[in-house]
Amino acid sequence: MEHRDPNFNILLATDSYKVTHYKQYPPNTSKVYSYFECREKRPDPTKNRKVKYETTVFYGLQYITNKYLKGKVVTPEKIQEAKEVYREHFQDDVFNEKGWNYILEKYDGHLPIEIKAVPEGSVIPRGNVLFTVESTDPECYWLTNWVETILVQVWYPVTVATNSREQKKILAKYLLETSGNLDKLEYKLHDFGYRGVSSQETAGIGASAHLVNFKGTDTVAGIGVIKKYYGTKDPVPGFSVPAAEHSTITAWGKDHERDAFEHIVRQFPNVPVSIVSDSYDIYNACEKIWGEDLRSLIESRSADAPLVVRPDSGNPLDTVLKVLEILGKKFIPTENSKGYKVLPPYIRVIQGDGVDINTLQEIVEGMKQHRWSIENIAFGSGGALLQKLTRDLLNCSFKCSYVVTNGLGVNVFKDPVADPNKRSKKGRLSLHRTASGDFVTLEEGKGDLEEYGDLLHTVFQNGKIVQTYTFDDVRDNAKITDSGILPMTPSLNLHPPSQKHCPPLERRVDPLPTHTRKHVQTHT
Repeated sequence: MEHRDPNFNILLATDSYKVTHYKQYPPNTSKVYSYFECREKRPDPTKNRKVKYETTVFYGLQYITNKYLKGKVVTPEKIQEAKEVYREHFQDDVFNEKGWNYILEKYDGHLPIEIKAVPEGSVIPRGNVLFTVESTDPECYWLTNWVETILVQVWYPVTVATNSREQKKILAKYLLETSGNLDKLEYKLHDFGYRGVSSQETAGIGASAHLVNFKGTDTVAGIGVIKKYYGTKDPVPGFSVPAAEHSTITAWGKDHERDAFEHIVRQFPNVPVSIVSDSYDIYNACEKIWGEDLRSLIESRSADAPLVVRPDSGNPLDTVLKVLEILGKKFIPTENSKGYKVLPPYIRVIQGDGVDINTLQEIVEGMKQHRWSIENIAFGSGGALLQKLTRDLLNCSFKCSYVVTNGLGVNVFKDPVADPNKRSKKGRLSLHRTASGDFVTLEEGKGDLEEYGDLLHTVFQNGKIVQTYTFDDVRDNAKITDSGILPMTPSLNLHPPSQKHCPPLERRVDPLPTHTRKHVQTHT
């Protein structure tokens, strides 16, 4: 996969202070080893966070290594560019020109580092190591934490995928309780976030992270990211349907809302069509236009091509319940096997305004209390899904835990007296699965003595990608298999990486014996 940006300069892609760090390590340092985790967070009694995010979905490192780190990333031109930028930036000559020239000459511009990581899509409890980085040449000890800046940006796809999966767990629970099955679960949360993010790249990365868990999206950029950097057996990993926006309704004028509705519905007779219905009066639209004027037209549609009514204003829970109540009087619902009401299959609702993980929970709980099945509804989420997130949500952290100085390995750590949450791990790390299924990070190199192999596998070494995962692998690893939510039997092996993109890794060992190996998954 050749998708590296030739104009990108890794010498300029770090925090300014890191330019000076090669001068700050102890004399005769020959290796720096660091790791990335989503730290455990002790509960703060002053804050009422409804979602605890006890596990995280690891996703997005493959994108970063392929786009920014692999191949010849150091050239004479880039060294010269960086030298000039930093001379002006610091008003001093602090740039490590000698070190970068060494990488250029000895490694033909390839980065002498090794990255080990858990398989993409793995669902790992907070507080465990997710990947490690170490320098592979004694002269380049400083390079490990130079690339911290760009590697830690994996916080974004990890956080989107994690938040999306937590919402999937909520939807699965309520869908199962109110219908007895999980039909169309993967289409229950649709990505509306394209316009609400900060850049095209954010859109692509975030949308692809959501598609780890769901299959509905209007953020087209995510499809390109998946195809370029992961690949999937399906021609396309995300789907959408024809839908109206306010301009396609209001362009007809207020007195012709009915005409707009009818025209759009007739344009798409064989696929689902979503019509935003709150341009003027959502309740009148449901009762009079959909429920009376166009009722026969809607009733003629099939279960495969329903009308999807979209409210887009007001209190989300109140609006959804009132819309369902009105539609239920015009299109008589049936009672499913669980005793919940289901509208006829030719009409459904999508709530796409004000949806985040908390309001989603409130809406499905409110629907359950009013005896409405979650079969009736889908959700759209935009800014809350792709943008209203920070690195602090999952406490994503990259810290040095081991160095070699004067030929001696030293386990290092931080332990701030004012914040025990920020205490870091010591030494070389490994991740293991116990016989009972729990995850444990072993510190200080103790994993070398374990019966079970390390779940961290080398994915990047000296400028080369040595192991990749397809998007199908990622989705499989991230499946919700909690028996408390889904009536599924967990798979018995960690999903292997795709071999069509890379040669087998000679040093790779199976993480657990065959009889105990399981999908990386949560048991919350």
